[in-house]
Amino acid sequence: MKNIIFFILLISAQLGLAQIESRPITEFKSFDSTKEILIDVRTPKEFDEGCIEGALNIDWFSADFNQQVASIDKDKTIYVYCKKGGRSLKSQARLKELGFLHVINLEGGYDMWHLSKD
Repeated sequence: MKNIIFFILLISAQLGLAQIESRPITEFKSFDSTKEILIDVRTPKEFDEGCIEGALNIDWFSADFNQQVASIDKDKTIYVYCKKGGRSLKSQARLKELGFLHVINLEGGYDMWHLSKD
């Protein structure tokens, strides 16, 4: 019986990890706004200093983060990035908890993307 429970927990953990998807931000070229949404979770100040064209700014630190993302279509693919990768990873997990079906964390963040454009 212990082996069966362990096996079920192991499979559940692997399925949960399989839902986490990340891509290097340097490979991100563009997105189709009819099917995809790009969310920048940095602060408005950081966003105003530069962002990826077409990004929607929803500050991870905002007290109403959940309310701001509530109006977004949960069936669309969501790309999320921040400055370096920490906030986007946390927001990816939150979006998954809120029922978003396909959330992709863009690893390396805006700093890496900006450096790759020079």
